[in-house]
Amino acid sequence: MNDINDIKPTSINHIIGQRSVVEQVKVALDAAQQDGRKFDHALCVGGPGLGKTQICQVIGEEMGTDYQEYLGQSITSVADLNQVLLSATERSIVAVDEGHELPKPVQTALYLALDRKKVILQAGKRGGTPISIPIADFTLLLATTDEYQLLAPLRDRMRLVLRFEFYSVEELVRILRHRLRALRWEYDEAVLSQIAERSRGVPRLALRLAQAAHRVARSEGQTVIGQGHLERACVLEQIDNLGLGPTEQQYFRILAEGDSRLNVIASRLGLPARTISQVTESFLIRAGLVVKDDQGRRQLTALGREHLRSQRKKLV
Repeated sequence: MNDINDIKPTSINHIIGQRSVVEQVKVALDAAQQDGRKFDHALCVGGPGLGKTQICQVIGEEMGTDYQEYLGQSITSVADLNQVLLSATERSIVAVDEGHELPKPVQTALYLALDRKKVILQAGKRGGTPISIPIADFTLLLATTDEYQLLAPLRDRMRLVLRFEFYSVEELVRILRHRLRALRWEYDEAVLSQIAERSRGVPRLALRLAQAAHRVARSEGQTVIGQGHLERACVLEQIDNLGLGPTEQQYFRILAEGDSRLNVIASRLGLPARTISQVTESFLIRAGLVVKDDQGRRQLTALGREHLRSQRKKLV
């Protein structure tokens, strides 16, 4: 085994971090198992890479039931949805990632099916007598990065709302240590915190950077991941000491010229404004590097200007 993503928890007790989510899931698991019933429908909300899919998979393991996983983008019509619903078995788990990508008519059909416990199929030609088919009493686990792109009636059908937070450096170090030890990779202890500090509170980014540092070490015939391997990996990945990639770094250079509006920044970066506001700016604002004024103009904070200065010094 040589891929850091091959190591996955199979029990809720193995999950590191996300204390509130873990406690909610433990209570729901205990209640379901005590009563001999299915797990409650749940909505998993949080940024990319925070472990929403992982929690869904662990719930499936803990419930010991059939588990089916789909991407919201793959369910493009009510017919696609009906196929998913009719394939579900009693007390099975149907997990839908990127649930906000479900078209609105599909979302409507989904919450109606949950209410009625059946799907309605149109028989033969249009105008034919509809056919009602019962569906199994399954669990829906719906994961999303944007809960307000889901219809309110669908959100309201979820018995649990699991809100995923960004991880602390200490939690990321624990995750890294667990994964690297499971893989029997050797490392300098100080490297773990350096990786964590560049990972923006996201385990997926921490694990990817650890894999990149290991790749550099092996390319040099080394067996111990050291600071030099991490630095080389960051150069190759174009990541700075805060974990900012090329797009964020270019965003910084634009704001270094002066305050700017979102549409101007998006135009200069060649990206949709929504992508900038929801993806690029997410960490920058959370980390206190960028703020928005009353007119919506973006500007660097003192911390942001200091980071820009430190990166410029490295280039001199």
